[in-house]
Amino acid sequence: MAAEIHQRPQTRKPVLLNKIEGFQDVVNTAVIIPKEDGVISVSQDRTIRVWLKRDSGQYWPSVFHTMPVACSCMSFNPETRRISVGLENGTVSEFVLSEDYNQMIPARTFQAHQGGVTVVLFVLEMEWILSTGQDKSFTWHCSESGQQLGTYRTTAWVSGLQFDVETRHAFVGDHSGQVTILKLEQDNCSLVTTFKGHTGNVTALCWDPVQRVLFSGSSDHSIIMWDIGGRKGTAIELQGHNDKVQGLCYAPHTRQLISCGSDGGIVIWNMDVTRQETPEWLDSDSCQKCEQPFFWNFKQMWDSKKIGLRQHHCRKCGQAVCGKCSSKRSTIPLMGFEFEVRVCDSCHDSITDEERAPTATFHDSKHSIIHMQYEPTRGWLLTSGTDKIIRVSTCSHSVVSALFAKETELALISVVCLHSAMGHDSSGIMRILCIV
Repeated sequence: MAAEIHQRPQTRKPVLLNKIEGFQDVVNTAVIIPKEDGVISVSQDRTIRVWLKRDSGQYWPSVFHTMPVACSCMSFNPETRRISVGLENGTVSEFVLSEDYNQMIPARTFQAHQGGVTVVLFVLEMEWILSTGQDKSFTWHCSESGQQLGTYRTTAWVSGLQFDVETRHAFVGDHSGQVTILKLEQDNCSLVTTFKGHTGNVTALCWDPVQRVLFSGSSDHSIIMWDIGGRKGTAIELQGHNDKVQGLCYAPHTRQLISCGSDGGIVIWNMDVTRQETPEWLDSDSCQKCEQPFFWNFKQMWDSKKIGLRQHHCRKCGQAVCGKCSSKRSTIPLMGFEFEVRVCDSCHDSITDEERAPTATFHDSKHSIIHMQYEPTRGWLLTSGTDKIIRVSTCSHSVVSALFAKETELALISVVCLHSAMGHDSSGIMRILCIV
């Protein structure tokens, strides 16, 4: 059969490489070990596990350690092989892995918060451990002694944390929907500014130190790109999820943002395009197109003897319009609207086919995602879900798919692998997604 060659842009499509199972509860955080076929996971079942890929092609735990309480978060530094684990009792426990990743040595444990630890981050350059907790506090400790260096009280429970080493700025996202920027010193901090743009909880943060751009995801289904380096206060919205945004990762070499939601959706955004800010919604007592009164404008309703109409807003121009003047829908990808939204009739007619061209691709992870991590050197994407399974996929470009794949030809090959371990028969299904 002859293969038809398609000239098309390279698209990053998550292709399932392997699944890791066997957890008693959900995996709150997991990371891919760089330069190794390995994964480190911390789970609600109180376990810390180091998984290494064996000759059989399956992952088996080389380290299995049980903590006194559930593990809520983790940070791993590959240079020092240091693991910092946040626990639900407010403590942070540190471990050092051996070079072969077959042994984990305890380093220290210290009380960081009065409530559960929500995010922990190890900063090698500063020798700091940054953490946030359910006690509405952000703290940083010395990684060598475990001594607390400083703390900052937040307005709400913190659920997102990023740090810029060059400027010592900490980005703290909380459940009130705001992002706080703090300037950290050795033993104190100062408030720089606060970003307010989300109507729901801030659930994920991602920092690009090269472009100096901060991405924030929220339970309001939206993502906001804050252009900090431009110093113009630019904020670009990205609307591509139908549920809470659970994770954000940035691929700097391809300038793509990877986002995931609790509905299992993975969206890969092309950030190498010129995007536009969404306009502010204008206030008016009557439709700014046909001048019909809105239902609260009693005077104009009485004078014109007309029934008031409901107010809507055009997502492209921001004008207040009635339903009759905004009966059409359209995508506006350069404004971040990958789904069809309400636009006024005049704006709908002005949008060209080129402006409707999508700037994001959508994929199904096959499970409700809790956590996501991207390993850029190999283009591997890790997701953990409510199904207590870790999925490792690849997002690297495929020469075969670029040359020979048709747009919708996707085959699922299921290879049933029977094996015997420890005298007990067991079977597993290795699911390989391939483009043919």
